[in-house]
Amino acid sequence: MPDLTFRAGEATVFAAPGQATDAMPEILIGRVEGPVDHSFANMMAQSKGHTAMFAIRACNQMVRPATMIVPKVTLKDMPTIELFGGVVQSATADAVVDCLIEGILPKEKANELCIISLVWIDPRCVTAPNIDNKDMYRTNYEATKLAIQRAMSNEPSVDTLVANRHTIRHDMDDWI
Repeated sequence: MPDLTFRAGEATVFAAPGQATDAMPEILIGRVEGPVDHSFANMMAQSKGHTAMFAIRACNQMVRPATMIVPKVTLKDMPTIELFGGVVQSATADAVVDCLIEGILPKEKANELCIISLVWIDPRCVTAPNIDNKDMYRTNYEATKLAIQRAMSNEPSVDTLVANRHTIRHDMDDWI
């Protein structure tokens, strides 16, 4: 079994055309007796606008490994909070369970690990006239699952990063 003290992963899945439902979770996975566990416990302290929640599939159905979702942006209004605690929470929880089913996360270690997922909700989602919750679920589910997979396999590798240093650019670095 690989060392599961500290694993990090991220992924971006883009929304359908016309939607502001891009997902870009940043994931930490680690043993419950290590640095991720300490951060996980500290996430239980609430901060205004950045309420952390457990990932649950339904009431009384918290996922394993225990997973904390934390918004990257300030949740300023009830519609945004409802998206975070509804669609995003559900997509995250389902992705974690499916990672167990598919062997991406080791089932035998599920109670020995914890996950922190920083999630993005575009503030435009609540003012978009035709927000598609199914697309928001899709992007968050796919991105969370991919981020977990990348964390567990240490992707991208150092060799990949070095090889692509001058050929791949950040999407927002048009200033270079």
